[in-house]
Amino acid sequence: MAIENIWQVNTLERELADGYVKKVIYRVKGMDDGVEKTRATGEVNLEKPKTLIPYGDLTEEVVLGWVKDKLGSEQVTGIEKAIEEQIVLINTPKTATGTPW
Repeated sequence: MAIENIWQVNTLERELADGYVKKVIYRVKGMDDGVEKTRATGEVNLEKPKTLIPYGDLTEEVVLGWVKDKLGSEQVTGIEKAIEEQIVLINTPKTATGTPW
């Protein structure tokens, strides 16, 4: 079992006048041996910086850096840990539903 958390940007909300990205909707895919088992989604609102990166020059890596900075390391770690725990439960369930007949 090789669990990996893959952070992605789902979409951005921006001001058309200057390209300021004010909201990021993100997802974190929980992968197990290359198969997506679960995901978490969320959003962060960003404060307008003094210097804007032109919208066309943004990369997912840059935007994910903003997301993780805004969330803080404790929350990033908590999201990743929750995903890992969900995958463990999917792979080794502790409860089941159904009837014996």
